[in-house]
Amino acid sequence: MNQMEKHQQFDIDRLRRKVRQGSGGDATAAPEDSGKINALARQVANHLSEGNYSPAIIIGQMRLFEFLCLLALGLGTFYFAADASTTNLWADLAIVVLASGATVLMMQIADSYQVPALRAPLRSVPRIWGSFMVAMVVSALVLFLAGDHALAFGDWLIAWFVVGSAFLLAERVLFGFRFRRWARNGVMERRAVIVGGGQPAKDLIRALEMQPDNDIRICGIFDDRGTARSPTVVAGYPKLGTFAELVEFARLARIDMLIIALPLSAEERILHLLRKLWVLPVDIRLAAHSNSLRFRPRAYSHVGAVPMLDIMDKPIRDWDSVAKRVFDITFSLLALAVLWPVMVAAAIAVKATSKGPVFFIQERHGFNNEIIRVLKFRSMYTEMSDPTARQAVTKNDPRVTPVGRFLRKSSIDELPQFFNVLKGNLSLVGPRPHAVLAQTRDRKYSEIVEGYFARHRVKPGVTGWAQINGLRGEVDTDEKIKLRTAYDLYYIENWSLFLDLKILFLTPFRLLNTENAY
Repeated sequence: MNQMEKHQQFDIDRLRRKVRQGSGGDATAAPEDSGKINALARQVANHLSEGNYSPAIIIGQMRLFEFLCLLALGLGTFYFAADASTTNLWADLAIVVLASGATVLMMQIADSYQVPALRAPLRSVPRIWGSFMVAMVVSALVLFLAGDHALAFGDWLIAWFVVGSAFLLAERVLFGFRFRRWARNGVMERRAVIVGGGQPAKDLIRALEMQPDNDIRICGIFDDRGTARSPTVVAGYPKLGTFAELVEFARLARIDMLIIALPLSAEERILHLLRKLWVLPVDIRLAAHSNSLRFRPRAYSHVGAVPMLDIMDKPIRDWDSVAKRVFDITFSLLALAVLWPVMVAAAIAVKATSKGPVFFIQERHGFNNEIIRVLKFRSMYTEMSDPTARQAVTKNDPRVTPVGRFLRKSSIDELPQFFNVLKGNLSLVGPRPHAVLAQTRDRKYSEIVEGYFARHRVKPGVTGWAQINGLRGEVDTDEKIKLRTAYDLYYIENWSLFLDLKILFLTPFRLLNTENAY
């Protein structure tokens, strides 16, 4: 990499750091206060409010499906067609397993799982059959070299190849029809918004439209400039509002990607935009198709042949989100199986010692700023409870019942949130969900911390990185909410299943410190 490339890459990294560092300062305007979107934008957002399928998830499921079907066909062919007197049972069964897995791997190498190949399956049939044949030969060769010299290709293997090839052809044709239908209906697409208008946006849209098998759906354009410099319709797409309205639109419309159509020279304007937009759980790309500067190849992602500079990535996406969901369900069920006697005892104690319901339900901010209803064991006197959380619980708070004080100190009051995890609006590990109107000294958290809502780019959690680092209990100073947000953002940027497991393991030990838990 030459000096120019180093300097260019440094500029991108510096831009990212500036955006993230901005979250530590005082907020001048909360993103949600920008508020309302116009009637046209709301109509478009409502039309796009249904979720779409991730191509990566669908293709991953397809790989698994083809492996299992080839395996079943191989075992079935072996059972019905193999000659038991001449076959080497374990070696031939090993071929079935190895060749099924190798076929999927070879088709991946041959680009047979790319969206264009899936939409037009007949063009990729030679690659698919070639992958299947090579996988069978290589698997047999590996076993032969491993020492199984009695190995021989029987008629059943030829029969398996014929049956398997016919299956792959029929299955790919049916999947291709389904893929094209999903594309027409908008079920499997990446929804994108163009940020910035005028000629740069028009050039970008034309470049994207020229790409064959493009899975990007442009949902509209947002720009602050007037109609003289930014027309209300660009390349057939309407301008739906200003940058201030984009955050709300992106949340309502379940946008996947924001593409900034501004020149790299406008760094200050880009930085101003990013400080508003990075709170969203989306990919943020900077269009680079018309730039004369060229960066290292790994700095780019592409839509067809259109290069994009990767500024921000959506956290915990695709198969990572599946792995995290499996993690949540598994450990929540285990926790409920172990802790149900504690929960029953807590419910009886709450009901027996004070009037009112066993559970307390509070509205809190969830993923992408959605409002969720979080369960807790009631710890306050019913007539004194504060669903809004405007008044934080303090030490020796008279609103808290004697039983409630113990439940809060031990965090037993949080155990019903395992049901929120199973429902899907909470994760086991993540930034703790704060009440919608939570505040410190009459100031909302979003007014204290710039980029506060960036902590909602992932599902909130029952426990989190901030909590195991001692940040529990009352938030009575600006510094405390700034620290919690900083820890939450660190977790989001550095997430892994190992980190979740570490936080989950350390949580019971950190709960022994009840100094700030009232």
